[in-house]
Parts: sequence; C-alpha cells; structure tokens
Amino acid sequence: MKVKEVAELAGISVRTLHHYDEIGLLSPAATTDAGYRIYSEQDLETLQQILFFRELGFPLKKIKEILHNSSFDREEALEMQHRMLLEKQKQLEKKIRTIEKTIQEVKGERTMTQKEKFEGFDFSHNPYEEEARRRWGDQTVDEANKKTGQFTEADKNRLSDIYRNLTVARHLTPDSKEAQDAIHEWYVFLQRFGHYTPEMFKNLGQMYVMDERFTKNIDQFGDGLAQFMADAMAVYANQRMNEN
Repeated sequence: MKVKEVAELAGISVRTLHHYDEIGLLSPAATTDAGYRIYSEQDLETLQQILFFRELGFPLKKIKEILHNSSFDREEALEMQHRMLLEKQKQLEKKIRTIEKTIQEVKGERTMTQKEKFEGFDFSHNPYEEEARRRWGDQTVDEANKKTGQFTEADKNRLSDIYRNLTVARHLTPDSKEAQDAIHEWYVFLQRFGHYTPEMFKNLGQMYVMDERFTKNIDQFGDGLAQFMADAMAVYANQRMNEN
C-alpha cells in the first residue's frame, strides 16, 4: 500500500507517516523508482502496535525502543495493551458518569456528594504492582511487599553494589560473561523477596522497557541501563529455561 492509502486506512496523516520514517520508527518495506513509499502487511502490523502504544500514552522514543528490542513479542504486547485499554475504559466510564452527574447538578437537577464529584479520578494505585499481580498472583506480590519492608542496611548496600556493577557492564553485550555475572547477582537478590522463576524474571525485564516510569527510575543510575537489564535478563532467563 502507498503512504496515502495507509494514512487513510489508519486515520492518521501522511505527514505523521513521513515523521515515523524519518525517526526510524516505521520505515516502509520498499520505495518505488518514483520515490513512493510502499508499506507491507508487516509494516501495517507495526503501525497498529505504534497506534496502540500511542493511545496508552507511550512517547515515540519509548515505542521505538520497545519495537526494535530483539526480545519483543507481539502477542505478549497485545495482551498487555488489551489489559491496559480495558482499565482505561473503566476509568473513562467512571469519569463520564461523574461529568454527567456534574452537568445535572449545574442545571439544578441533582445534588452531588463530595465523594461523587471525584469518582473516576484515582492517582493512588501502583501500576507496577497491578501488572505484577496480574502476571504472578497476589501471594507473590504480598510476600515481596512484606519482605521489602524488612530491608536491612546490608540489603541496601548490596543493592547499591549490584546496580554499580550493572551500570559498568551496560556497555558490554548482554550475553557477555561480565553482563551475565552481574545480572545473576540481580536474579539472586530478587529471590530475597519471593520466588522468581526465569520466566517471571524475563517478564520483569520487559516491564523495565515497556513502562517509561520504570525506565526513568532505572536509567537514573546510567543511560540505557533499563534496556541493558531487560536484554541481559532475557538472555539469562532463556539460558536457564533451556537447561531445564
């Protein structure tokens, strides 16, 4: 399909598609001799992913990192997007009901309680914990939260050492011995808070790069650390799963 056809199909502008091409987010499969961009079926699948992530508020830079990650799994991403969109839908429905009630109150048709005026607005929940509960169950997360509250000074020092080693190793390839040794220490440390299987460990790494809040928190120790950890955790987990 040509760029104009894709733009009309997806409901976006030709300029947007040109921008995606310019930043390396979505480059068409081919270009004709006349210079027309030609998009393949796979390109359309990638565009769908981009638009889903955009709907969920992901910045283009983060979407590019996710899609270009060697461990990216389309099915897993779709399942996560489905859950997040359903949650967003529930929040929007609550806000719609609240604004409808508010309109009625302004017209003098009803009276709202203070609590009703803010139904649908909830900034107190922890998105990381919610995702962890979906993946691994309440018991695992509750145990982890309990053990986190028992953090000792030695634990804090050990955590600092682990992050220092990972920060140094992030310039190496994720499958290098140094990188794998450092990520092994992280895997062992996490067992302090619960039983993390290799698959859970790998999924946790994906959360580091699929949620910009995770990425920002981890990258404060070194640019690109979250991406490096996700890649190294995937290598580590795959090796352990192949051994079993």
